[in-house]
Amino acid sequence: MGNKLSIFGGNSNIELLDEICKLVRVKRGDAFVGRFRDGETQVQIKENVRGNDVFVVQSTSFPANDNLMELLILLDALKRASANRITAVLPYFGYARQDRKDQPRVPITAKLIANLLTRAGASRVLTIDLHAGQIQGFFDVPLDHLYAVNTFVEYFEKKNIENLVVVSPDVGGIKMARAYSKRLNAGLAIVDKRRIDDTEAEVMNIMGRVKGKNVIIVDDIIATAGSLVEAAKAVKNAGVQDIYATITHPALCGPATERLSASPIKELIVTNTIHIEKSKMIDKIKVLSIAPLLASAIKRIHNEESISILFDEV
Repeated sequence: MGNKLSIFGGNSNIELLDEICKLVRVKRGDAFVGRFRDGETQVQIKENVRGNDVFVVQSTSFPANDNLMELLILLDALKRASANRITAVLPYFGYARQDRKDQPRVPITAKLIANLLTRAGASRVLTIDLHAGQIQGFFDVPLDHLYAVNTFVEYFEKKNIENLVVVSPDVGGIKMARAYSKRLNAGLAIVDKRRIDDTEAEVMNIMGRVKGKNVIIVDDIIATAGSLVEAAKAVKNAGVQDIYATITHPALCGPATERLSASPIKELIVTNTIHIEKSKMIDKIKVLSIAPLLASAIKRIHNEESISILFDEV
């Protein structure tokens, strides 16, 4: 495309936004994103974007409602400012846990958010490690779903840890765990668990050989850390050596940091799809940047090049 590339963003993750802009070699779009006195989100685009190819970087993490409204209003403002194409870049796609009706009279919030994004003005969506793959089908506009697996694999290849086994904390994460296992040439194990509620899970059994091994527990999101810590305790009791965990989206809610500090996990490796407050940073947490992956995807989309090379599906 011959259109000018512009990158804007809200307040959810300014550090990631600036890093992406630096890698793409464009100046961050000039926009005011603040609040009216009554708390409503106020947005003003302060530069000409008519005919531009615009990317809006915003994670819908905590505070989810505020960040979501910033994103929707930014999309609307850019659409009304006559941007040619608007791509919503959501490093973390929130409201994804409710992706189906598994109980009576519950919403499907993932579909609702998909509708809101497209109605607000998004003509394309770019995201990383969706909580459920079927969410891609909720969109009526193109969606590019990237995976953080290679970012983590490169980190572990540099550490050169021997005798590795990749562990999925539940049956639903087998596909992701298998991708790590294949790339690291490691074994594979699964924690069979029964969920008590949305914050607690009871480990039932471990399927696979883990005794005497170094393990990597992989998952897409960590909220209260209940499931992760229970899985770590289970493999520790099974006789493993060091325990690592890789989580793409570090939501870190409630007692998460306290649980992690007291857990047998040696190192928790996460990405910067969600900004971690200083009060939640502990020595066990290692943050890897996802900016190079997103920057590469943005440049390829702008240049109308295939980004399938970046998908590296799990």
